[in-house]
Amino acid sequence: MDTKTLLEWSARYHTPNYGRTPICLVRGDGVRVWDSDGREYLDFAAGIAVVALGHCHPRVTGAIREVAATLLHVSNLYHTAPQIHLAKLLVEHSFADRVFFCNSGAEANEAALKLARKYGKERYASDRYEVIATRNSFHGRTLATVTATGQEKYQHGFEPLMPGFKHVPYNDLRAMERAIDGRTAAVLVEAIQGEGGVNVPDDDYLPGLRKLCDESGALLILDEVQTGVGRTGRLWAYEHAGVEPDVMTLAKALANGVPIGAMLCRADVASVLTPGTHASTFGGTPFVTSVALATLTTVISERIPEHAARMGRELMDGLRALAADGTGVRQVRGKGLLIGIDLDRAAGPVVEACREAGLLVLTAGDRVLRLTPPLIVQPDDCRRALDVLRAALRATAR
Repeated sequence: MDTKTLLEWSARYHTPNYGRTPICLVRGDGVRVWDSDGREYLDFAAGIAVVALGHCHPRVTGAIREVAATLLHVSNLYHTAPQIHLAKLLVEHSFADRVFFCNSGAEANEAALKLARKYGKERYASDRYEVIATRNSFHGRTLATVTATGQEKYQHGFEPLMPGFKHVPYNDLRAMERAIDGRTAAVLVEAIQGEGGVNVPDDDYLPGLRKLCDESGALLILDEVQTGVGRTGRLWAYEHAGVEPDVMTLAKALANGVPIGAMLCRADVASVLTPGTHASTFGGTPFVTSVALATLTTVISERIPEHAARMGRELMDGLRALAADGTGVRQVRGKGLLIGIDLDRAAGPVVEACREAGLLVLTAGDRVLRLTPPLIVQPDDCRRALDVLRAALRATAR
């Protein structure tokens, strides 16, 4: 099937809610993908920070093949070994005592919000249900998580939104302190804001939130959907701050492209989720947990976060050199391989110029380029990406 026909069918048969790039990707290997015309791209998008081990990693592919021939689905009415092993591995390598599995980051955040409300009502008072989130955040597309998201562009047209949410500026402890009151059940923040522009908080921000939550009894929920599983140079981004949340949400990279979400929490918090209070038909199937188990085991055993930290430093050093070279780069920010490039112009044309030159990158707002390559990226890949970015920035200069 030729590409032109495929794209025409896409426009005809899909709902029009995606602004898709006019290429059709058909194959991937490591940090590269190919389109239906046979053109090769260096993939510094990685499915929006999903394919952490690269495309078609042999251990992931092997796990998929094995479990596909063994057991795909039985529901959570029964125990399955891969789900148990994955929960154990997550607990052993995080702050958490308990794990709930679902299908996406939005569902993980939805579970966290329901948990916070139930915990607040049972442990404190019937009106302890409010959640404080931050402006410029992104937490998902369900009605509750889009309400928690602090960006009006994602909420427009879906009003009335859910009650019980407040928003304060990100990285502003005094604003958070003023907002917390007797109705606050939880504080929900991203360890680093991804979709909002790759905004890295000050070193005292997460410790300050931890202190405010301890003083008020509110739960601290960290959304690590984009930052978790090694993306920032640590297994979990909260490790940079030296504090632990009460609840953490994961998805994206956890199964290297197979849909999964997870909510991790302390045992005393989890205790309010008694049988029947929350569930997911497809959450934690033998299929997806087998793949996630292979992914997470590889990330840990091969010290992938440390490699991501090294490659991130190399990329950011190169990008800061670009900034000093008059290319219109105003600021480079991020941790590990979650990198934002703040530009003096719209980011869209730069993304297009990069794609034309064989490099796939993302945006994070109108003027921010976002780089989220597979965590297995190598120095030669980084140098190639920097060369393409340099040329694209010069070609699109104002």
